Amino acid sequence: MENYLAKELTATEAMESLSLKKTQFFELAAKYRNGSKKNFSIEYVRTKATRRISGNAETAILKELKAEKKLIDNRDIPIKHYNYSAVKEILEDKHEVVVSLPTIINRAKENGFHIGPKPKKIHDREVLTNLIGELAQHDSSHHLWSPYMDKKLYLITTIDDYSRLLLYAELVERENVWAHICALKSVFLQYGCPLKYYADQHAIFRYVKDRDKHRPWNTYSKFTDDVDPQWKQTLNECMVSAVYALSPQAKGKVERPYGWIQDRMVRTAAKEGIKTIGGLRKVLKDLIWRYNHKWVHSTTKEIPIVRFENAARGGKSLFRPFRLGEKDMTVDDIFCLREERVVDSYRKISLNGVELRVPGGIPRQTVNLKLVPDENKGLVKIRFWQEKRFLGEILEKLEKLPIVRF
Repeated sequence: MENYLAKELTATEAMESLSLKKTQFFELAAKYRNGSKKNFSIEYVRTKATRRISGNAETAILKELKAEKKLIDNRDIPIKHYNYSAVKEILEDKHEVVVSLPTIINRAKENGFHIGPKPKKIHDREVLTNLIGELAQHDSSHHLWSPYMDKKLYLITTIDDYSRLLLYAELVERENVWAHICALKSVFLQYGCPLKYYADQHAIFRYVKDRDKHRPWNTYSKFTDDVDPQWKQTLNECMVSAVYALSPQAKGKVERPYGWIQDRMVRTAAKEGIKTIGGLRKVLKDLIWRYNHKWVHSTTKEIPIVRFENAARGGKSLFRPFRLGEKDMTVDDIFCLREERVVDSYRKISLNGVELRVPGGIPRQTVNLKLVPDENKGLVKIRFWQEKRFLGEILEKLEKLPIVRF
């Protein structure tokens, strides 16, 4: 500083010698010129403690970490590790405490709420599609979602491969073909028809010879994929191709959101004492919104809804608008269970031992039945079609027609 003030060094030379930037250097030069030169130093001295959080925040962190440990120690629920990101979200939403993730992790390690990392599994999470609607991945998961419930529930989801947007998510008590057709209906009516649907080889989605020996359509002359199950018939009606995963590992892209949802839903249900499927559905709805609108996906590095909407605006979409074909056709004629019967001389048919009158049916010709169950009302709507001509519809009690339950 003396050499600089004596003009023996230029400002640039002095800055290089002291490793200071321009603003810092001239502030210190003015302080040196006007202040006490005896005790002068360019070292920065902190005047107060930093990175300190309030006592209330400390208490809230430890409270939630203890709740996490209680879940891990409970062998009846599928929680095996601490989720510090989930703790951070709970602190913000429930306690209005905003702290960094490293702060929570440090407190966890200091107080014994920490489990070492497991060896990482090798897997491929690349985005192999270039457009939204190019591939929709569909799956279900069976778990005990709340330790306060005595039965497991099925979570059915559909995710867009490119954007990782969850297009559908619902909890159901029983997994059957109708639940999966309802999932198709929700996606197709809200977003449109994608190019391909990706599912596992469950009998609901695919007929496999020898494995499905007890299916009603099994014969020695029918081989794998010679028969289209009800779910696949709905895809065919909408001109959407079905693609099947050859192994559980091939479904990694849809399994990751499952893990994210499962982890948070079980934790929330356990901490809030949720005992009903209605309560779990509310938690699920909030989690899906957070996943789609807040969470930055680890593979795409984007928020799913942002990536989806950007692709849609940029014309990078293969979703086709859902449209009905025939004049008298309704949505119930597409998203339904399908059967065929031959009309007898009295314009009647027999369905599972139940005799039904076909309004306006031509005797000795095949009639197509479109069945739409309503489990809440205990009824099934049956719409009759013959040679692309709508004949009418009737209502029947669901208990009389067990065919609609598989």
